[in-house]
Amino acid sequence: MAPENPLPGLRERKKEQTRRALRACAAALFAERGFAGTTVTDIAAAANVSERTFFRYFESKESLLLPDSAALFAFVEAALTVRPLDEDPLEAVCQALTEAAVPFAQSTLTGLTHSLAGTESQGLIRTRLTQAFAEFEDRLSLLVLRRLPDDMPDADLYAMVVACSALSAARAVLRTQRARREAGTAADAAPLLPKAFAILARNGTPAL
Repeated sequence: MAPENPLPGLRERKKEQTRRALRACAAALFAERGFAGTTVTDIAAAANVSERTFFRYFESKESLLLPDSAALFAFVEAALTVRPLDEDPLEAVCQALTEAAVPFAQSTLTGLTHSLAGTESQGLIRTRLTQAFAEFEDRLSLLVLRRLPDDMPDADLYAMVVACSALSAARAVLRTQRARREAGTAADAAPLLPKAFAILARNGTPAL
């Protein structure tokens, strides 16, 4: 039997390399020239690809400021899958999101809030980010639902509350980080996530 064609796997790896290169080059250019001073042409040239290739991966330069939601969700899904089935659903989701915050901290939390500062496209970006969070909530709620007993009353509602609560805490981290950055006291956002989840677990009661 002839061996399987390795090209599809290689093609996917090259696509992922190109996507990462575009993000990395954009981040460097945004830091050097500012968001407004960077064009798609600049980003494509820095990544050694054509503008046409750029638009195969991203619909605009604003899209580069958004988290890589597909990669992030895949990571969270994998992390949640290996959590113990008897673990409290909210705890399982929070732990999965905390694990994801480490590899995605720069691009999703710190990088995002830094890129938002001072850009004329804040409204558009925040609208898209809100949409991305809503889609993430729907997908995450389905993962939670699969972990619940089949005969649990209002399981769909319970799953949605868990998903929305956890991601609301994540949004609170983004907003806190942005406020701290504007005040000149910013620190890494990733360590704030477990603190936010701890507050959520205490139902908002301050730690003594």
